[in-house]
Amino acid sequence: MIAPAPQNDPIGIYIHIPYCARICPYCDFNVYARKQSQFGDYVDALLAEIDQMAEQQGHRSVATVFIGGGTPSILPANDHQRIMDRLNSRFLIHDDAEITMEANPEGLEAEYLRTIRSTGINRLSIGVQTQRKHGLKVLGRAHKPETPVSGIAAARDAGFDNLSLDFIFGWPEQTLEDWEQDLEFLLQTNPEHASMYSLIIEPNTPYQTAVNRGILVPVDDDAVSEMYQRTVERMAAAGWDHYEISNWARTPELRSRHNMIYWRNAEYIALGAGAHGHLDGQRYHNVLLPETYIETVMSGRLPIVESETIDEATAIAETMMLGLRLIQDGVSDAAFLDRHGRSIRSVYGATIDYLESIGMVEWSGDALRLTNAGLLIANEVAERFLDPEIEPERAHF
Repeated sequence: MIAPAPQNDPIGIYIHIPYCARICPYCDFNVYARKQSQFGDYVDALLAEIDQMAEQQGHRSVATVFIGGGTPSILPANDHQRIMDRLNSRFLIHDDAEITMEANPEGLEAEYLRTIRSTGINRLSIGVQTQRKHGLKVLGRAHKPETPVSGIAAARDAGFDNLSLDFIFGWPEQTLEDWEQDLEFLLQTNPEHASMYSLIIEPNTPYQTAVNRGILVPVDDDAVSEMYQRTVERMAAAGWDHYEISNWARTPELRSRHNMIYWRNAEYIALGAGAHGHLDGQRYHNVLLPETYIETVMSGRLPIVESETIDEATAIAETMMLGLRLIQDGVSDAAFLDRHGRSIRSVYGATIDYLESIGMVEWSGDALRLTNAGLLIANEVAERFLDPEIEPERAHF
């Protein structure tokens, strides 16, 4: 799948489940703990929002569904059945759609997962994060190292043949040896997909407070860079497809199709409290608080709290910033011309010339992509495409 996506491409649906058993200290997502009594009302509201959104978008072809959070696996299986039944009755969901549910390792039992699989959910994204006991403590995770092992076995037993495992590296006190052991666990487990992210200390989180007080000491940038480079090397040696900066698939066919919608700057519906969507040239997000979300939807109103029109200059910049994350495919000039009516070089000629001259980007066929050197500072490279009028030689790295 080339980037950017054509305007008439099938869309995705993102559903946000804002509940967790406990909130990890590094997390800045829209999540809430100890609200089990609210689950039924929240799912009722989701069904109502599906109906409301289908009135506007039910004619659109849907290629992927992603149930994220939070911890979607905290919901009873029958609630997921209700959600999937309503989606299938109201939207044109492809027969071979990729339908993902995020899950924490704890609570993944075969009976629960068999019911989840029977709803049509065919992919699990499991938040392992680390297999190091001291790392789980530092990250505030509730499970033990053996928990993902049994959860993955239960998922396989329940018929899931498409699993993605999430890992975090660069957590305080982590060593390169710690990370290499996590990589070894991943390769031995052999899931279909893996997402591996470096830890970011987000504002207004307990982690930021702990860092500010000197309780936690972040791993330095050089060590994090070494962990990332080791990841790239180990995964390549094992034959994995490194298709996006932080994502690997066992084969190209097993890439995350839903996340490809984001990176190809395609459109997607957002459902649930705090969910963000991109439809009809508009970017929007829903009200954050579940209580307000429930009240709004059940009163017959869409819960959109803010929306903005994406002007063409912003759309072009986002196409480049997102598409360059696809490190093998990059951004196709033909697809760019079809989507935006201009060639990449006509918009960014000086920027591209400069980045090529210092070895950060290269052309592969008609696609512009990052080089290996550019991959290591991908965010800085992508920022050069925010403003086509910038004098690139004055914006040194």
